[in-house]
Amino acid sequence: MRLSGLRKSFGAVHAVTGVDLDIADGEFFAMLGPSGSGKTTVLRMIAGFESPTSGTVELGGVDVTRLAPFERDVNTVFQDYALFPHMSVLDNVEYGLRVKRVPRAERRERALAALASVRLEGYERRRPGQLSGGQRQRVALARALVNRPRVLLLDEPLGALDLKLREEMQVELKSIQREVGITFLFVTHDQEEALTMSDRVAVFDRGRVEQVGTPAEIYERPATAFVAGFVGTSNLISGSAAQAVLGREGTFSVRPEKLRVAALGDPVDGAEHSATGTVSEVVYAGPATRFVVELDAGGRLIALQQNLQVSSMDVMGLRGTKVRLVWHRRHEFAIVS
Repeated sequence: MRLSGLRKSFGAVHAVTGVDLDIADGEFFAMLGPSGSGKTTVLRMIAGFESPTSGTVELGGVDVTRLAPFERDVNTVFQDYALFPHMSVLDNVEYGLRVKRVPRAERRERALAALASVRLEGYERRRPGQLSGGQRQRVALARALVNRPRVLLLDEPLGALDLKLREEMQVELKSIQREVGITFLFVTHDQEEALTMSDRVAVFDRGRVEQVGTPAEIYERPATAFVAGFVGTSNLISGSAAQAVLGREGTFSVRPEKLRVAALGDPVDGAEHSATGTVSEVVYAGPATRFVVELDAGGRLIALQQNLQVSSMDVMGLRGTKVRLVWHRRHEFAIVS
């Protein structure tokens, strides 16, 4: 799939301001961003539900920009699943094939295969109201897969699930995608979903793509201040603090889990940077503790440490004390303002 110069305006509102993306066949690709960032509008233009103001959408090298939704080799799974409550699971999955007048025997065979691919064998006669949220989500997925589309579009499909079920379905969706081999284009505002499931991620903000990369590239090497702040938690060091601590100008970032909280007198390796400061807050969260440190050079850094050999009483006692934060130079990165 290729998106070239894609733009969409609603009157004076510019929802998408020039998106260029290349998505490989069989890739699990996430479009990640906050509400209003343009990601869902891009998905709707790919599906044919919205017409771009300018730019093109290509599927398999064919320009489909002006084709109707039913003429495109894509299917969409929505957050609300859009299942027919009066139909059985099997009838829901078969519905699109029935509309296309696929013979009955072939419909049944393909629908049963689609249900098997999402681990719902034996649920054919149940109604949607008799299923859990995760099972209804998988029925919606089977109904889309039964049409054998080139691309499957998923618009916040896990948003209605509770936390535990959402985490289970993240693993399940990725496993299903790997088995069926279809390109999945996944829209989400949830950073963990994007990082957990995707081969690559495009981070959106204000109608444009800020960065495209693997989950590790997006997290470990954010290209802009927005990406650094939106994907995970990041510390920014800039201005006089950057000059004092790092010996150079600019804006730099280091992730909280890369920082080590050390005593003032602890030695620092030549490959490391460090900054002294006062612990202003300690947040104990069971497996890990978050330390908020006000730097002597100005600014604030947050450190996250696993509680491997310490108790809550040990870490809570650090509030108000002077410490040294230490990190390896390879874990700091310059970002574009």
